[in-house]
Amino acid sequence: MFGKLKEKLRSFIKKVEENVEKEEKEAEKKGILEKILMVEIKEKDVEEALEDLELELLEADVALEVVDALKEKIKEKLVGKKVRIGTDKEKIIEDAVREAILEILTPPRKIDLLEEIRKSEKPYVILFVGFNGSGKTTTIAKLAHWLKKNGFSVVIAASDTFRAGAIEQLEEHAKRVGVKVIKHSYGADPAAVAYDAIQHAKARGIDVVLIDTAGRSETNRNLMDEMRKIARVTKPNLVVFVGDSLAGNAIVEQARQFNDAVKIDAVILTKLDADARGGAALSISHVTNAPILFVGIGQGYDDLMPFDEKWFVERILGEENA
Repeated sequence: MFGKLKEKLRSFIKKVEENVEKEEKEAEKKGILEKILMVEIKEKDVEEALEDLELELLEADVALEVVDALKEKIKEKLVGKKVRIGTDKEKIIEDAVREAILEILTPPRKIDLLEEIRKSEKPYVILFVGFNGSGKTTTIAKLAHWLKKNGFSVVIAASDTFRAGAIEQLEEHAKRVGVKVIKHSYGADPAAVAYDAIQHAKARGIDVVLIDTAGRSETNRNLMDEMRKIARVTKPNLVVFVGDSLAGNAIVEQARQFNDAVKIDAVILTKLDADARGGAALSISHVTNAPILFVGIGQGYDDLMPFDEKWFVERILGEENA
């Protein structure tokens, strides 16, 4: 997981460490090493390594604006820092990189979904949006399963009335996790399906409504307009963008399009267990200002994990390869 991103960051840390060690050797040559206790990390020690890192991060599918922000944060934390002679320079540099990445990953606001649902009027409505093939329907079933395990009742609206087989696929997943699906026929108004699901939930005191929608693409304006209508009719508590982490940098542009159409409140990244690059996870929250709520880490219904920024950073900077 994230092997490429880990490799790039490790390479940067090593280069800066080598540059600082050169400073020590220069001082030793001049015969002043024994007179100083600290060596300062200079801009030139960091700048060259950052130039290499920029290209390498772009290759790892990190969005350009995120690369720029990360470079600035790393430079702020390292340039001018005084390092004691003989200390573990690698750890000092790594800690600075870790702090910078955590700042990039941490959104302006966090969402405690369970607490939000508890304090909300019933039903709490979540609208799911995403591109074709992002794993949206499976993710909805996983979230329904997770919510049930946490004591909430759930109903799903089959508002993808466009794609052949979509309703049957959703029903099969819902049956496996023990959740009812509200559906109409293919070609029906998706907003009407979602509205009926909300009325069903109100009548029966159901806690949460999850609304599936047709996968959108940038070329299908009608489906985008339809999604706006669903949002107007349902007034969701939360709009969740579901993105395939394997789509890499493209996921950032996808998220922007949905943000323009209906404001994204949160993100779920799928297939993170198969993502060798890690650029999508590093980029999307910073670009959208929306927190990553969950990540998909497998095929099973239990393979939906609440996202933790520190967990992610350890995967790209820690020694483990998990």
